Amino acid sequence: MSPARLFTAILFVALFTMSVREISDPDFWWHLRTGQYIVETGTIPHTDPFAFTAQGKEWVTHEWLSEVIIYALYRVGELALLTLVFAGIITLALGLVYWRSVGRPYLAGFALLLGALATAPTWGVRPQMISLLLMSVFLVLLDFYGAKDDWRFLVPLPILTALWVNLHSGYALGLVVIGGYLIAGVAYRISRITNRKLLIASDASPVSDLQSSYLAPLVITFALSFAAVLMNPNGARMYSYPFETLTSPAMQRYIQEWFSPDFHQVEWLPFALLILATLATALIARAPVSLADILLLFVFGLAALRSARNVPLFAIVAVPVLAAQLAALIPLRATSNVVAVRMRWVNVVVLVGVVAVAMARIGSVLGNQAVVERQKFPEAAVDWIEANRPAPNLYNSYDWGGYLIWRLYPDYKVYIDGRADVHGDAFIEQFLNIYRGEPGWEDELGKRDVRVVLIEPSAPLAGVLGRSANWVQAFADAQSVVYEKK
Repeated sequence: MSPARLFTAILFVALFTMSVREISDPDFWWHLRTGQYIVETGTIPHTDPFAFTAQGKEWVTHEWLSEVIIYALYRVGELALLTLVFAGIITLALGLVYWRSVGRPYLAGFALLLGALATAPTWGVRPQMISLLLMSVFLVLLDFYGAKDDWRFLVPLPILTALWVNLHSGYALGLVVIGGYLIAGVAYRISRITNRKLLIASDASPVSDLQSSYLAPLVITFALSFAAVLMNPNGARMYSYPFETLTSPAMQRYIQEWFSPDFHQVEWLPFALLILATLATALIARAPVSLADILLLFVFGLAALRSARNVPLFAIVAVPVLAAQLAALIPLRATSNVVAVRMRWVNVVVLVGVVAVAMARIGSVLGNQAVVERQKFPEAAVDWIEANRPAPNLYNSYDWGGYLIWRLYPDYKVYIDGRADVHGDAFIEQFLNIYRGEPGWEDELGKRDVRVVLIEPSAPLAGVLGRSANWVQAFADAQSVVYEKK
C-alpha cells in the first residue's frame, strides 16, 4: 500500500468514524413513527394523526419514503444499523466531493477534511443527509456532462428528481444546481457571441467552450426534472412547499437549525475557516473557477450564512474550488507508486491499527445511545405515564414532541412537535405564551382540555404550575416534571 493510498484510506475511515454519532435529533422519533404508520396502514397521511391540536390539518408528508426506509432499517437492526447507514450516506456524499476535487490525495484531502468539519454540526440520522448525497450526485453528473460533452450523463437527473421529491423537500436543490449550470452556460454563450470576456478566468470550466448544442440538453433536463416533481403523493403542492418552509417567520425565529451559524461557538469555526480559505486562496492562486461554481458558491454561501442547516450545501460546492486553488498554489510533484515490500506491510499495519481504533470508537458511540436518550429525552417520565395512564390531553415541550409520538402514540397524542409547518406560526406563538407562563396560560390549556403537562423543571410554566392550586406534581426527576390537573 502506497503512502497516498494509506492517506486516503485513513481519511475516509476518519470521516466515517466522525459521522457515527448518537441519535439526539428531536425530529428523528416522529420520522420513525411516521415510517411505521405508513408501513402498517399502507397509506401516506395527508392530515395530521399525531397531535390532538392539529387534527384535520394539512400535513405535506414530503419525507415519506425516507421515513419508510428509516423504519425498515430500524426493524432490521434498530438504532445501531440506522446510525451506521446514515454515517455511510454522509461519507459517500463527502467521497463524491473528494472525487470532484483536483489535488488528490493530499490537497484535496485537506480541503475535504475542512469541509467535513464545517458540516459536522448538522450530521445525524435525518432525511436531510439523503439530500446532501443526492446533491453531490447531481454535481458529479453535471461535471461529467461538461467534461465529456455527453448528454447521457444528464439522463439520470429527472429520474433522481422523481426519487428525491419523495425522499425530502430538498429536491429543489437539484433544480438549483441544474439551473446554475444552465445560467452559466447561457452567460458563456452570450460572451462568445458578443466577444466579451467574462470577468472570471474559466479555461478549466466544463462550460467554458460551449457550442449551442451544449445548452439544449441542459434546458431539456431542467424541464424534465421540473416536471418530475409532480411524481409524488402531494402532487403540485410540492412546488410551493419548500418556499413556505423557508419563509416561515416562526421557524426562522425559534428553531435553532434555522438560525445563522454562531461563530462565537467553536463548532462553527471550521465553517468560517472554509469561507476565508476559499476566498484567500482564490485571490492568491487565481486558478480558473467556473461561472457555475461561482453562482453556486454565492447562492449556497448566502443560504449557509442565513441558516446553519445549509452549511453542508455550501461545503460540497466550496471544497472542490478550494482544492483547485490549493493545487495551483502548492504544486506537488507526482510521487512514485513503487513502495518497498517492507513499507507496504508497515502501511497495512498502520491502517489496521487505525481501523481498530475507529471500530472501538464506533462501538462506544453505539453503546452510548441509551445514555444519550435518557439525557436528551424524558424517558423516565414517559415510563411513568405508560404505567399510571393519566387522563389526556397532554401538553409537552416542543423538543420532546417527536419522542412522545414514538413512545406514546396512539394512546396519547401530543400538543406540539417538530413539524412546525403543520402547526403553523400562530399556534407556535400561542404554545410559547403558555410555555413562558404568560397571563392566560391556564385558559389556553383549558380550551383544549389539557389534563397533564410534561415539561422541563426549568421551564417557566413549571414554576407557575407549582404555585397553582389547580395542578399537582405527579412525577419529577432531573430531566422532566409531570403535572396533573386536579
